[in-house]
Amino acid sequence: MKPDNPRAASGSLIERASAVYDFESMLRVPSVQPANDASPARADIFEPDVALSPTISRSPAVVDLSNLRQKGFIQPGAAPTILSEEFRLVKRQLLLSALGGRKTAAVEGARAILVCSSQPNEGKTFCSVNLALSMASESDIEVLLIDADVAKPEILSTLGIEGGAGLMDAISDPAVDVERLIIPTSVPSLSILPAGRQTHSDTEKLASARTRLVIESLLAANPARILIIDTAPVLVASPASVLAAHVGQILMVVRADRTGESELREAVQLLDGCKHIQMLLNGASYAGANQKYGTYYGHGG
Repeated sequence: MKPDNPRAASGSLIERASAVYDFESMLRVPSVQPANDASPARADIFEPDVALSPTISRSPAVVDLSNLRQKGFIQPGAAPTILSEEFRLVKRQLLLSALGGRKTAAVEGARAILVCSSQPNEGKTFCSVNLALSMASESDIEVLLIDADVAKPEILSTLGIEGGAGLMDAISDPAVDVERLIIPTSVPSLSILPAGRQTHSDTEKLASARTRLVIESLLAANPARILIIDTAPVLVASPASVLAAHVGQILMVVRADRTGESELREAVQLLDGCKHIQMLLNGASYAGANQKYGTYYGHGG
């Protein structure tokens, strides 16, 4: 619904949030959750069939597809499912802002996308990983998934790969070449930058000019690169609020029937460093006139 036509309090959470915040660019997509689609049996090792980015020279780390399948994530290269179709809708809006279109100019800095939520267990890491997997299937894009949830990094464990130094190490030491810390994966066009070493001054380091330089260098190294930055929940840790100033767009994951409007209001206010905020409603059931995508389910994580 349009912001100038708010619904009554009985509307959905995202509709009520739109009425409160007047987000004209709000991402109107259904919730995301794996359906019980019967996908063809596949091997648990996904072999790359395209060349990796020339900026990456390390051997690809093998993504544990069995683990992803058990946890309900998108399966790279598999037949389309409800989940993969939903994330196609999500990524199209984000890519339009990042790269522009025939009639739409790209948003400045929007190739860097921050994914966050108000509170834990609202699905922000689930959405970050699925978004990265979906975008990596694009023919002209290289996706770099960055774990910036330094206190509770989950990207590597979710994908079933090991890592070491990462984002915080590159920010802490200007002598460190961040490109050398990137881990290419066996999923074509998908690479990972781990969180790196945790310190007691992570927020201050993330707020520094050095962080901006690192992000700008990552974007400059490959014009086809999209950064997806998974960070801590806004209301329980401070990194998201400072990282907002270093990105061009934010995807705020909102958990239906869990995220309160007051929490959402407070979280958005803390993200005022970035003006291009879109929302993804997670964990809702939808039964509309369009039956193409069926019933939608939520997922925590």
